[in-house]
Amino acid sequence: MKKIIILVFVLVSYLNYSQDVFQPNGSPHFKIFWNYHNDFTKGITKKSAFELKRVYLGYKHNFNENISAKVTYDIGANSGGSAYTAYVKIAQLDWKLNPKIKLSMGLIGNKQFNDQEGLWGYRYTKKGFLNEYKFGASADLGFNSEFTINPKFKINLFVLNGEGYKALQDDDGHQKMGSSFIYNFSNKLIGKIYLDSQRSNNTSSIKNNSIFLGYNDSNYRLGFEYGKIKNGRTYKNADNGHNRDGYSIFAIKTLKNNFEIYARYDSIDSNILSGELNSWNINNDGSLIMVGTQYEAIKGVKFNLNYRLFNHDNSIINNKSALYLNAEFKI
Repeated sequence: MKKIIILVFVLVSYLNYSQDVFQPNGSPHFKIFWNYHNDFTKGITKKSAFELKRVYLGYKHNFNENISAKVTYDIGANSGGSAYTAYVKIAQLDWKLNPKIKLSMGLIGNKQFNDQEGLWGYRYTKKGFLNEYKFGASADLGFNSEFTINPKFKINLFVLNGEGYKALQDDDGHQKMGSSFIYNFSNKLIGKIYLDSQRSNNTSSIKNNSIFLGYNDSNYRLGFEYGKIKNGRTYKNADNGHNRDGYSIFAIKTLKNNFEIYARYDSIDSNILSGELNSWNINNDGSLIMVGTQYEAIKGVKFNLNYRLFNHDNSIINNKSALYLNAEFKI
């Protein structure tokens, strides 16, 4: 009897110990962006279409409580004309050194507009402002260190190639360096400042900075962001004296039965170069008005009906007007 009791005690102790030991684990994930749209733009040839804009496939593995890795493939159109080409978008290792410091390395998600797009919530319909107008890439090769100063204040310091996840490092080999500062004024109000700089062989450094304010409660989401690039046509195409800036405002109202309604306004501009009459990027300068509604059928399945009007600053270009039905499916 005594031996049986000892055996039971040892077995129970082993089972309790086994439950306390971390078991490495992982899970797959996918995300799909689908849409149908009808284009009302004057003179447009392609009036309507069904489109599969993006497919993301990936896997995340937790080695232990502090070290994890993830890989994500981005499948979509490329500049070579292929309808669906797979890119490695994320190939990232995360290491929590302690509760206040986390390191990330590899092909990592950028910290430039993740907070904004998270609050916006409709990335499958329209990218966030800084992403949409090429103020930065959503992922890049490099290294990021994240410091949680206190529950309200967080700092990111990073070094990246600067070309984004679809491009190799350019010939000059200069990296992009920068930081972001995120402050939670309350559990509803967040503020963010972002700065980066990248040298170039033939021009001044590309300077990129932005600010963001976001408000989020159970009934409303409100966001404002402003961004500016100096000495660059885009975040990776240096050109001395060529500057762009703009801002975005959006408001979202939560309704009953998993419905939301929203409105967004963007304004994007470029500077006028010496000796010129118009801004250097006038064909792409202008303002966007977007209104829509979202229905979440079940967790992971969303539908979004929206109307978009882009008013070009160049009066000879027809303003772009379109109605979209977007959908997102994910796990």
